[in-house]
Amino acid sequence: MRGTTAQQDLIRGIWRENPVLVQMLGLCPALAVTNSVENSLAMGIATFFVLCCSSVLVAALKRFIPHEVRISTYILIIATFVTVADMTLEAVRPDVHKALGAFIALIVVNCMILGRQEAFASKRPIGRALLDAAGTGTGFMIALVMMGGVREVLGAGTFLGVSIFGPSYEPWVVMILPPGGFLTLGIWLLGLSWWQKRRAGDGDAAPTDAIQGGGA
Repeated sequence: MRGTTAQQDLIRGIWRENPVLVQMLGLCPALAVTNSVENSLAMGIATFFVLCCSSVLVAALKRFIPHEVRISTYILIIATFVTVADMTLEAVRPDVHKALGAFIALIVVNCMILGRQEAFASKRPIGRALLDAAGTGTGFMIALVMMGGVREVLGAGTFLGVSIFGPSYEPWVVMILPPGGFLTLGIWLLGLSWWQKRRAGDGDAAPTDAIQGGGA
């Protein structure tokens, strides 16, 4: 990881090491609050804010944090920004805050955030820590919206509250219930795995074709 560039730090968490779709981290909110795109966006933005702010502060204070109490210090820093995000969301969008319930407060124990502080922010300069946090937060938000989009469209026939299929559509209610979260995540993981295997297969086939063509 020490050999990575700033661009790689930013892009890594969006796709190659996506916290939800690849590392399988932060699954509790990913399964619980993605019954609508609006809830998914709100959770994604709140997590992005907490991750970026805590990473910057940990990177700035790493020299002053004793090694023995670093984990408890990181949790205290994360909890501070979670409180700010929670109070801000309650003031700006109380309906969304009520829908998300305790899951905003549970960002404190999101292993994805604590993991980035321990593995990256505490060992890197402020700028690189911010890039890593921004990439990971963006990847987390994208994964939530991918799940929320599917669940809201199929489970309610809407996207961001706007009707798509008209009044005659019969919603798949299971998609906005807890089982719908597991089903949607499984479908996305299956689709991404198939796509990656197909790309790998095309990459293996290309040199073979070239050799055969050269022999002819």
